[in-house]
Amino acid sequence: MAVEIYPVRSKRDLKEFIMLPWKLYRDDPFWVPPLISDEKKRFSPEHNPFYKHSDVQLFIARKGGETVGRLTAHIDHNYNEFHDELTGHFGFFESINDGEVSKALFDAASEWLRERGMEGLLGPLSFSTNDVAGLLIDDFKSPPVVMMPYNPPYYIDLIESYGFKKAKDLLAYQIKIDDDFLRDIDRIRSRFLRLSERAKREGFTVRPVNFKKLDEEVPKLLDIYNNAWEKNWGFVPMTDEEFWHLARELKPIALPELTPIVEYKGEPVAFGLVLPDVNQVLKKLNGRLFPFGIFKLLFGLRKIDGLRLIALGIKKGYRKRGTDSLLYSTMLENALKMKRFKTCEVSWLLEDNYLIIRATEFMKGKLYKTYRLYYKSL
Repeated sequence: MAVEIYPVRSKRDLKEFIMLPWKLYRDDPFWVPPLISDEKKRFSPEHNPFYKHSDVQLFIARKGGETVGRLTAHIDHNYNEFHDELTGHFGFFESINDGEVSKALFDAASEWLRERGMEGLLGPLSFSTNDVAGLLIDDFKSPPVVMMPYNPPYYIDLIESYGFKKAKDLLAYQIKIDDDFLRDIDRIRSRFLRLSERAKREGFTVRPVNFKKLDEEVPKLLDIYNNAWEKNWGFVPMTDEEFWHLARELKPIALPELTPIVEYKGEPVAFGLVLPDVNQVLKKLNGRLFPFGIFKLLFGLRKIDGLRLIALGIKKGYRKRGTDSLLYSTMLENALKMKRFKTCEVSWLLEDNYLIIRATEFMKGKLYKTYRLYYKSL
């Protein structure tokens, strides 16, 4: 049977696009269903500020009357302007284990991008490196943590058989907060304490983000973010609207104690963000908050025992002065005080970000998952 590719144009098409993973992963014990309401907003130009600087096309694949695959092709004009490139991106890839289906999807995306002047294709990015990025290429025997992707192993062959080559690997480390970690805590504390005290003597201070005054805090955090990550591979600056959108999404689950800001003589220069792994709760909701999911969510948030260190950024000019230790020690001590957390994933780290990798390994972090970004010339 022939594979037919359709651009998403109607609400019915969009529903097919959004709901396909429920069919593909129905027997997968590790898949975490996203909230359907969030997915609808993600693909809505009215709700998602990414659309304001991007062109986006969603595709669905059908075979024998069944929906069997999906893909987005998108052009992030902010990315191309920042990197001086003509690169298109793909994301939200899902497919049955059928090379004809994946090829037809990538053919459609490539043609759509070429028609708009793009010279290369990078992904998976759903939608950018500021969002969910990469293809899982190892350790398929555990669920993803909050805001990390998941896919079956056969996706690797489907993507690589189309001619995609590795662009960059993104690493995930796991820190187990177990007896072995606690036996070594004095060694970890002593180093962080020594460097933190040096930073404090120099005039650095640390405080939690004030979530009651986000209108004051968000501009400070955005300034740090766009400055600190500016030279990172694949980075694209976040707009005010995008950062506000993210802040509103994370506010219900973020903990002030695990979101410290470092200031130097009153100027915010660094921040860290550790999130409870809300995926532990989302997994039980099957994508729906109502009628009873909201109660499961509120009750389940108190029982989450995993964390993800999602961001640690320091503005240029303030690095290697103990600011990182001030952030690490603050987040570590506050997490330990809560006593319920058993693991912390540090992700994602660029494979060549050796400074952060060494710091993570110093805290007894072990590399346990790798996510890959692919590139193909058009």
